[in-house]
Amino acid sequence: MKIAVIGLGYVGLPLALALAKHFPVIGFDVSSSRIAALANFEDATNEVEPDALRETSMIFSDQADDIQTCDTFIVTVPTPVDDDNTPNLDAVLSACKTVGSVIQPGAIVVFESTVYPGVTEDVCGPAMEAASGLVCGEDFFLGYSPERINPGDREHTIERITKVVAGQNPDVTKKLLDMYCAVTSGNVFEAKDIKTAEAAKVIENAQRDINIAFINEISMIFNKAGISTQDVLEAANTKWNFLNFKPGLVGGHCIGVDPFYLAHLSRELGHDPEIILAGRRINDGMADFITKSICAHFNNGPKHVLVLGLTFKENVPDLRNSKVADLIACLQNTGHRVSVHDAFADKDEAKAEYGIELLDDLNLDQPVDCIVGAVGHEMYQAFDTATLSAFVTPNGVVADLKGIWSDIDLGSSVKRWNL
Repeated sequence: MKIAVIGLGYVGLPLALALAKHFPVIGFDVSSSRIAALANFEDATNEVEPDALRETSMIFSDQADDIQTCDTFIVTVPTPVDDDNTPNLDAVLSACKTVGSVIQPGAIVVFESTVYPGVTEDVCGPAMEAASGLVCGEDFFLGYSPERINPGDREHTIERITKVVAGQNPDVTKKLLDMYCAVTSGNVFEAKDIKTAEAAKVIENAQRDINIAFINEISMIFNKAGISTQDVLEAANTKWNFLNFKPGLVGGHCIGVDPFYLAHLSRELGHDPEIILAGRRINDGMADFITKSICAHFNNGPKHVLVLGLTFKENVPDLRNSKVADLIACLQNTGHRVSVHDAFADKDEAKAEYGIELLDDLNLDQPVDCIVGAVGHEMYQAFDTATLSAFVTPNGVVADLKGIWSDIDLGSSVKRWNL
């Protein structure tokens, strides 16, 4: 096999590097700046170390002509939603056009991007037929293997997870099993067919979304009842089959997006996806709930609020679909002055994506009225009582959304609010 990996983001780059240890690989991305950075051993996602880029045999390119000699193509481009939460397949269709322009008879095209069942065969296949003049299922063949990369996770890497694989026919499936087995130590599951593999992926994240939504709702209830959600969860977790989910903001490229792909399919089939969308409504409403909870501590006008963390999860620079940005907007709309710091996010990206100016450091001129622990970056987890007390005015509020400082005694002069 000579493999081209299309899209070198959080998913494509680690996969391409793993495959390059066993096969000739070309890593393709439409971003010239991304290719230039990788060629200079720099990965803005922080998913791979410079040495891994320095030592790989993989070729990096932004030129479609460079991948025309490949016989296997793996598409790992983003699949976001539009402003109305409908699936946006623009990047996938663009990748189909690129692959279709260079594909040769006998080639296999595998999609790893998260989609709803039917997209690979009913949308991508015809798109590549139109671009190539070839016939899908005769001249070239399709496969699907859902990505399971978790940004910042050094335990569940591509080499250690189970890969689900499905091909358009048994021969294609066998080739894909052999390819993925080479990088996952044989830990590969053969799905019944492509639609089954697509469906398995889209329900994985929808399930997590619904479970988190339940915990978020009980957090709202217990806040009204004056009960600590963290204390309740600590007690409930002593049961052997209790699911250990935490309340919080649900963003990112998967959990906050994939349920809408499943909901889209459901509506196309004439079914009302009640539970799926109820979970989304609860999770998307958390920014407003948190804002109202913080405001309840102040009864004499707008305050200065410091938000710590903007990325969608701890210790990664990934700003995609950050719900902290929604929280900041809610706080600002309530009249508060909001300052934002993030130990990992890129300042230019934060400005371009959300219009948010990140602080260069935490050397504040004066204490703030409220500090919000939104993302549990290591830097913030290292704060002690003295550090937190110095940030907050007397009678100020520490809103700890992630339980970052649950073990710190803040004294009687600081109010504490937790989800």
